Amino acid sequence: MGPKCTRNCKFCAVNHGKPESPDPGEPGRIAETALSLDLDYLVITSVTRDDLPDGGASCFAETVATIREHMPEALIEILIPDFRGDRSPLRIVLEASPNVLNHNVETVPRLYPAARPEASYNRSLELLRTSGEIKAMIPTKSGLMLGLGETDDEIETTLRDIVGTGCSILTLGQYLQPSKKHLPVERFIPPDEFDKWRDYAHRIGFSAVASGPFVRSSYRARELYETI
Repeated sequence: MGPKCTRNCKFCAVNHGKPESPDPGEPGRIAETALSLDLDYLVITSVTRDDLPDGGASCFAETVATIREHMPEALIEILIPDFRGDRSPLRIVLEASPNVLNHNVETVPRLYPAARPEASYNRSLELLRTSGEIKAMIPTKSGLMLGLGETDDEIETTLRDIVGTGCSILTLGQYLQPSKKHLPVERFIPPDEFDKWRDYAHRIGFSAVASGPFVRSSYRARELYETI
């Protein structure tokens, strides 16, 4: 849906500004590229498009449908924005029947004003919860960046909040500062602490967890999916 995001999160290097209209040929090109690469698991994501009436949900749905036309056996994970808390766009993407619905909470609620000033912690949790209510057979996935200044107690509470929505897949990774204009790294988390959080997440009910300094949303996505 283009290179410009309508939001301006302080951890993200994606360009912010007024986007152009979505390219109607993009779903077809994505499907053709996936076919040429012989991919069997795809993670589809986008910039946030608050300027569109459905937040880009129809673009996600069309992309999933087009990929399935070309590659009916492919597994598809979609990483979506919060759609401003609107259930209708969420229903559109779920009706396309992706194999996994991913939406990142990103950080603990105290840090939202600094890291995600145009987002809402509770709205992100509600999206994950609502997804399970609409299509319980589609697993939900979420992720956090660590190293922005969160405390252990805040991490524990946030992970409990996320798993409480019914979310079953979790990624935990190290925040890295994209440029001097973005939020600084407050702390580099050692690998053994990532191991600790992985074990904690499993104990409180997550089915699949990837936790490590270089973990990102799509890290070993198929392996995580096949674990649940």
